[in-house]
Amino acid sequence: MKLPKHIKGAIFDLDGTLLDSLHAWADVDVRFFAKRGLSVPADYFDSIKTMDLKDAAVYTKAKYHLSEPCNKIVEEWLSMISEEYALRIGLKEGAADYLKALFGEGIKLGIATSCSPELFLPCLRRQGVESYFSSYTVTREARGKEFPDVYLLAAKRLNIPPAECAVFEDILQGVTSAKQGGFYTVAVCSPSSPEYAAMKETADQTIVRF
Repeated sequence: MKLPKHIKGAIFDLDGTLLDSLHAWADVDVRFFAKRGLSVPADYFDSIKTMDLKDAAVYTKAKYHLSEPCNKIVEEWLSMISEEYALRIGLKEGAADYLKALFGEGIKLGIATSCSPELFLPCLRRQGVESYFSSYTVTREARGKEFPDVYLLAAKRLNIPPAECAVFEDILQGVTSAKQGGFYTVAVCSPSSPEYAAMKETADQTIVRF
């Protein structure tokens, strides 16, 4: 897909957008709740999808009355998912070639994610695309993706104004917040997603794959 000619920077969400990782997190959720004799609540993913691990642990502990401290919950999640990022999770179809093409065109690339660097950096390195990115920004440095802060900070690190940056996101909240921040938005979303119609209406451009 081609970006408008005025775009000089591209900021990517990772999980579900660049990385084919949502299945791995779904498995973690199943195992985590099963260990406590529970099933994954239907609204759980929607409730935590804009949160980093620390905030998700605070929410999960309070909502489901868990006894362990939040840092232990985060440690448990990391122990279950780290190997997946390091060894198995890959890029979504066409993503590597697309990143290479943007980089070759001189477009500066950044990351805006709620994922932890200790997870995604080994994955990007293994996939051979880490060097394409000028910087990465995580939500714990700003606020969750219900606000445009993380995208604004990512654009600042690229030294490119929001109006000249594209944000790639796979959730409606991310697309909406990026629009509020003045960015050109690209929704990466399957037509089977319940958010597809709203994302298509909200985003400047919608794609199913790269």
